[in-house]
Formats: sequence, structure tokens, C-alpha cells
Amino acid sequence: MTSANSSPPPAKVSYDAVILISFGGPESKEEVMPFLEHVVRGRRVPKERLLAVAEHYDAMGGKSPINDQNRELIRALEARFEADGPDLPVYFGNRHSKPFLEDTLRAMKEDGVTRAVGIVTSAYSSFSGCRQYQDAIAVARAEIGDGAPEVDIVRRFWNHPGFVEAMADRVREAFDALGGPCRIAFTAHSIPVSMAEDCDYELQLQEACELVGRAVGRDEWQLVYQSRSGPPEVPWLGPDILEHVDALGQIGVERLVIAPIGFVSDHMEVIWDLDREAAELCEQSGITMVRAGTAGVHPAFVEALRELVLERTGAIVEPRFVGDLGPRPMNCAPGCCPAPPPREGPPTGERAALPPE
Repeated sequence: MTSANSSPPPAKVSYDAVILISFGGPESKEEVMPFLEHVVRGRRVPKERLLAVAEHYDAMGGKSPINDQNRELIRALEARFEADGPDLPVYFGNRHSKPFLEDTLRAMKEDGVTRAVGIVTSAYSSFSGCRQYQDAIAVARAEIGDGAPEVDIVRRFWNHPGFVEAMADRVREAFDALGGPCRIAFTAHSIPVSMAEDCDYELQLQEACELVGRAVGRDEWQLVYQSRSGPPEVPWLGPDILEHVDALGQIGVERLVIAPIGFVSDHMEVIWDLDREAAELCEQSGITMVRAGTAGVHPAFVEALRELVLERTGAIVEPRFVGDLGPRPMNCAPGCCPAPPPREGPPTGERAALPPE
């Protein structure tokens, strides 16, 4: 599927606020099971699977780092807004944990907010990374009823120069820490092949890897995937990072940088799948590995998000992008990134949030 390369410049719209919308995660051991149950509600998931996934959080003291990292990002955005505008407050809402999206929208309504710019913490187009967030906003607004703030989401930003610059700097830092020649593997969340066929997820990831590789002077790299879940008979995007590490070990590769380009923060999936599982396999395979950071609160990424907000308000009419795919349309087409067949569609977010294997 080919991405649309342009969209009409947005008309200037009056906005009252910005809301950062993310997946969410538990912040204590007491919140782990309620969080997991909220994620899989409506699906027949064995209790044993949830308990097994909960062990990942128990190993981290019951707390996911995702909410604190999003709060740090909000503080960075607020500082940029204060310095150069826009003059808008920033709210925070999650799909699966406090602060819940519906509660935040309700509070925004009470504060007099009627229309907000939404920033979703996903750089790529997919059912999990885009459509489900739009659906969650629609459900929350319906629950609130009259006066619920409207939320207009910014475009996907895999090819925004600020995101590319931030990831390139993270990779350079990893190169410096590793020292010497090395392989580079970019990772992203795997999704079912049937989901990938109906969106531009793979195309956008490939372009992001090319752009970052070019920025760091590397034309040889590998895009691999992580966090696969679901029944084994259902095909998902691959190869998996652990398969890739095993193959590199067999051919005698000694140094590896793993760059989680599919994520914007170092949350539980990144920590568990890469800092634990991949790191352990690298050690067993005789590979010295350094994991590159995510965009996080890199100044270039924070500025990119500010520019995306300004695009939405109409203050910027020429969207900045690099590469060949062009910017995504400001408003998604009806039916884009559709839901996959039953049982195949995980939410792309925290590792523990995926359906049982």
C-alpha cells in the first residue's frame, strides 16, 4: 500500500490544549493485574498467561517506566511551548492505565477545553499504532457526552527530520559506547502479516531505517522485530531480534548495536525484550551489544512534536519531512489501518499488554 504524499494545508483552527495520548502501564504491584485485565478485556485470555506476563513487571518492582517518561516528555514540551509557543496547556491521557483518557478528557471539559491537538506516542501507521487510538478517543468522547472536547491527532512522524535526527544521535552514542566496527539492527514491534498488508507500517519503518542509516553513514543494516505474541500458527512480521542475534552469533559477529526505532521511549518492552532477553542471548553468543536509546526527550524530537502541533493549528502550512514517502495526510482517510481478523490484533505498546502466546 502506498502512502499519500500530501494533503491540503490545514485551515487555522482554534485550539485550547494539547493532549499526549499513550498506552499506559502500571505504577505499582497492585496495579499490574488490573492493568493487564483492562488491556485484554473482552478477550478470552487465560489467567495463567496474565500471571506469566505479570512476572515481567514484578521483576521491575511492579512499575513500568512508561508513565514517568511521558511526564518527562510533557515537561519538555511545556518548556518549548513557553519559550516559542504555542500558548497551550498539555494534558496526559492513557488508554489502559491512570490517567485514563476518558478521565483526562472529562477534566479538560471542566477546564473549558473544547478542542485539543492530540499527540499519540507512535511514529508509524497501523491499526495498533493509530486507528485504535482514534477509536479510543471516540469511545471516551461518547462516554462524556455533550461538551466532550474534540481531539485532532497530529500526523505520523517517522519521517520528520526531528525524529530522524534524534534517532541518529542515539545510534551515534551507541557506536561511541561500543567502539570499533559493528553490525546494526533496528527493531520495531512485530504485528500480524494480515495487519501489515492493510497499512504502511513496513514501508514507513524501512524508510525510517534508511534515513537514520544514511544520517550515521551506514548503508548496511537490518530491520528486525520484537514482542511477537498471539497463536504460533498466525504469521507475524519477522525476523525476530532473538533469531537475528542467534544467526549473527553463528557467523562470528562480535559487535552489535540494537536501535529500537519502532518506539519513542524506553518502556517495558524495550527493557525486557532488548536489555534482558536480547542482551542475555548476545552474551551467550559471544557478541558485545549496546542498545541505542529511543527518541525520548531529545531536543530535536521535542521540537518535532512542537512543529506537528503547529501544523495542526495551521501556524505551519508546509510540513517538514525527509525521504520519498512524503508526509501523511493531516486527517486519516476513512477505513485506513483497519482492524485485522479476530485474534490477530495486538495493541502495540507495552510488552505485557499483548495477547497471550
